[in-house]
Amino acid sequence: MMNREGRATTPGNAARPDAFQTHSGHRALVQEEPLIFELGRPGKIGVDLPEPKGTQSRLGNTARRGFIGLPDLSEPEVVRHYVRLSQKNFSIDTGMFPLGSCTMKHNPRLNEKMARLPGFADIHPLQPQETVPGAFEVMDELARWLKVLTGMPAVAMSPKAGAHGELCGLMAIKAAIEARGEKRTRILVPESAHGTNPATAALIGFTVDSIPATPRGRVDLAAMKAKLGPDVAAVMVTNPNTCGLFENEVREIADAIHGVGGYFYCDGANYNAIVGRVRPGDLGIDAMHINLHKTFSTPHGGGGPGAGPVVFSDALAPFVPLPYVVSEAGGHRLVEHASEDPAAKPFGRMVAFHGQMGMFTRALTYMFSHGADGLRQVAEDAVLNANYILASLKDVYNAPFAASGPCMHEALFDDTAFEGVTTLDIAKALIDEGFHPMTVYFPLVVHGAMLVEPTETESKETLDVFIASMRGLAEDARAGKVERFKGAPFLAPRARLDETAAARKPVLRWEPPKRAEAAE
Repeated sequence: MMNREGRATTPGNAARPDAFQTHSGHRALVQEEPLIFELGRPGKIGVDLPEPKGTQSRLGNTARRGFIGLPDLSEPEVVRHYVRLSQKNFSIDTGMFPLGSCTMKHNPRLNEKMARLPGFADIHPLQPQETVPGAFEVMDELARWLKVLTGMPAVAMSPKAGAHGELCGLMAIKAAIEARGEKRTRILVPESAHGTNPATAALIGFTVDSIPATPRGRVDLAAMKAKLGPDVAAVMVTNPNTCGLFENEVREIADAIHGVGGYFYCDGANYNAIVGRVRPGDLGIDAMHINLHKTFSTPHGGGGPGAGPVVFSDALAPFVPLPYVVSEAGGHRLVEHASEDPAAKPFGRMVAFHGQMGMFTRALTYMFSHGADGLRQVAEDAVLNANYILASLKDVYNAPFAASGPCMHEALFDDTAFEGVTTLDIAKALIDEGFHPMTVYFPLVVHGAMLVEPTETESKETLDVFIASMRGLAEDARAGKVERFKGAPFLAPRARLDETAAARKPVLRWEPPKRAEAAE
């Protein structure tokens, strides 16, 4: 249904008083749920087993002597508690996740089915190598396609995530520099880079030198060239960059860094915007990590497992870390020692075991199910969706780089068009609209940034509802309805936190209420 202002509504909402409260605290199917410790009452138990006779405890002095603080609950109460909590979750299966730089897209269930096949799900890192030939073949096949897609001759499969991949790439660069007998101490990093870039460089002993951006939101090439010298080890550039823009002077950047003997590291976190369309190897890149958990649809977020393989140019290929899979006439094997490959100069070993088998299986399934044309369409649809949002909202939100042309896979806005309403307010109000908020206050180079990435998996119908909600919020902000924002979210299970107090004085442990001592 649509109301008088043309906004979506649901039957019954128009007649509900703003102050309407239920007697139970529940809101229809949204159940109010306290902490499980608050639910517990002494004496409530789900299983009542008789004390065994004729037995003696073997716990000795480690046996429990008193109450340990776990709540007493019946079985139905336990089940309902966790089901109700699960209903408060927002996931990609619930709705759109417009988080910029995160690629929160739908993960096809076929990938999950393949990863759960017993031959992949049940293998153990300490199994004899001869018992896992299929796993080695999957790793080798995935590595082959990563090299084909990127136009790079070598790949390290063991890094566990994007930042781990950055570490791998820079350690290979450091090893290559040392092999040349040189001492280079500086790494150039654009000011719009992901925060892990300078952190990784500093971690292994490099000095970080920042490169400013142009008004077009891209690397200032002239400023970069002015910082080049014989002590520069590498430049780290994200392409497409964190502002959602393609670095169209990327070849000039590569030529400039190579001209002084340095290396070009590319942060491949946004590779999903160019996969199947651009080969990073053709751009002069020496090392680039690929987030399998973003581009090739493996679970991402919430601390789940990731995988960040790194592709290398010919100049860095000899320094790929151990272990790695090689294909031979008799099958595949894992190279775990430098002495097994005379041509290799590995900088060492990053992990105890090889990689994330589940991630590899999902990524290869995604590649095979899409095919070459499908992967190309992934990039095209991601860019199309982002530009649809940019074109639909840039008249009501300030889009700082809209004048420099289309964006790539994410659209960037800020809050400068509003008085008294901030980016955080808009994000909280978006929760009431049924959407997870976009990425806020990042990239840091844009004040009050709102970074929106719709991914390629969202339909036009979903995007239209999101756009209508964002436009409606902009209209409310311009109309001066400040209170509509400052108290948001109103419809979520919990109201807005005092985030400053929560960060400075977090309450991380539930304490039972203190009982008043009985008067003597």
